[in-house]
Amino acid sequence: MQEQLQQLSGPIVVALFLAFFGASLIISLRISKKRENADGYMTGGGRVGFGISAASMTATWIWAASMYASATSGYTYGLSGPIHYGLWGALMILLIYPFGRRIRQVAPRAHTIAEVMFARHGRSSQLMLAGSNVLGSIISLTSNLIAGGALIAMLSPFTFGQGVLAIGAGVLLYTLWSGFRASVLTDFMQVLFMLGAVIIIIPVVFFAAGGPDLFVTGANNLTPQQSNFFSSDAFFNQGAPYIAAVLAYAIGNQTIAQRLFAVREDLIKKTFVTATFGYGATIIGIGMLGVIALYAGIEPMGGDVNNLIPQMAATYLPPALLALFFIMIIGSLSSTADADLTALSSIVMADIYGQNIAKGKPNPRTMVLVGRVTMIVAMTAGMYFAGSQLNILDLLVFVGALWGALVFPVIASFYWNRVTNAAFSISVVVALAAFIPVRFAWISMDGWVGIVFDVLSTIGIGVVLGLMAFGFFGKRVALWVGSIAIVAAAPFAIGFLHTYPVLSGSLVAYSVSTILCTLITLRSKQRFDFDLIRVRTGDFDPVEDIVARAKTGEISVHSGDTDGVDGSDATSHQAAADAAPTARK
Repeated sequence: MQEQLQQLSGPIVVALFLAFFGASLIISLRISKKRENADGYMTGGGRVGFGISAASMTATWIWAASMYASATSGYTYGLSGPIHYGLWGALMILLIYPFGRRIRQVAPRAHTIAEVMFARHGRSSQLMLAGSNVLGSIISLTSNLIAGGALIAMLSPFTFGQGVLAIGAGVLLYTLWSGFRASVLTDFMQVLFMLGAVIIIIPVVFFAAGGPDLFVTGANNLTPQQSNFFSSDAFFNQGAPYIAAVLAYAIGNQTIAQRLFAVREDLIKKTFVTATFGYGATIIGIGMLGVIALYAGIEPMGGDVNNLIPQMAATYLPPALLALFFIMIIGSLSSTADADLTALSSIVMADIYGQNIAKGKPNPRTMVLVGRVTMIVAMTAGMYFAGSQLNILDLLVFVGALWGALVFPVIASFYWNRVTNAAFSISVVVALAAFIPVRFAWISMDGWVGIVFDVLSTIGIGVVLGLMAFGFFGKRVALWVGSIAIVAAAPFAIGFLHTYPVLSGSLVAYSVSTILCTLITLRSKQRFDFDLIRVRTGDFDPVEDIVARAKTGEISVHSGDTDGVDGSDATSHQAAADAAPTARK
């Protein structure tokens, strides 16, 4: 099969790069400001409209790594693989809006979830969430660069390393100056490329590989599990771990949180519901390339499943569509790579510099400089780690499971006024300590040890389903759903789940953090006033900018000890503007 692969010539690849990244740079330069402001650099001022927000959320989550991982899932598990990957990934986006509305209600002008945790609990909770997001975004950035390098190496005369370097430099070039605003505006262009390409490319590859007859002639290439749409192998190794992971992504991922804080508050539901359908249809569709490869009996080049998508394109697409495919993948990885860069920069700007180094009194111009330096360092690190060429699907599931330890403490902190900093911090640390040895099979699961972890995993099932129900239907329904799920799953799960370390580790992280956070919280007599979060988070830019927004009614800042500011005169606006940075101390 390798002899039939075709490539794009070097000049064509260079021309495609120049066209794509040149257009992105032009968009970035057109919106750039001579003096960039910190809040615009991080969240676009929190006033981004529906079209741009929905396109940005869709493009950010339809990334090259998710395309490659969906195809890998289809190749590994058969037809049900992309369904599990795309459907549960879409559910993740849908889960954002009910929790997102609560988050924006208590922190309307925040920039990161970690910043809100600082206002809610203190420094340790903030740094835990910020640190996990730094790790997650670096892994995400690395995954996208791996996907891009594999694409370049397969479809052009350039090497993997040259592809990683070119893509990294291109993304950094247009994102560096305007930050988040450049990311969301270029996302709109990129999502049009991606959706159009998927609609054209998938049917062409399918019919070129044999069309409907392929499912008959290639059936002997599948194992019984791969040919079974309700495969238990696919569910326990792919579907169930990803169901657990997507809730963690929805709550813990700063690239998502950044868009949550950027979109107009009244457009949150509309934005994320639209992105749900766009993501699900596209990712399930692209995952079918893996299914086609499985039926066609194609072996990934070099035994590396990361090569599967470009290999299918190079095998079955004519030159013009191969160029379109090339742009589709470059667009998908760029839309998420720039989101990772802006997420990392906002974390370092707001949480590390703004709150911990500048002690709540940052210089906005210095903040922007810190953000740009962060992008350069992050991209350099991503290019370095991309040389390892790790399995993308494994990376994504690992990050999602890792964030599972944070989900209940974070959600509870927005709804339950008794949750303390100690409850948050201890539950997360202990949950991570339980997750890692289970996930990597560092301990023997024989005998009673396996039973104990199975019990914890079973509780984790109830926690995951209960939290999902809580987002849409409230506490009473959530308690019923979680309890019923635990009782129903126990006879089947105990004595069994520990044989699936990926799934078991994730569920253990959920259950341990939930149990400890709840028990420690119940001992607390604290009653937190959620209005304080509004005071302790807000704009970092100069007072005159905040006053101008207050005069137009765009913002309203409240003090914890006084009545709400009604915006009737300049003096009250000045007091409102002074309240937020003062409360950060």
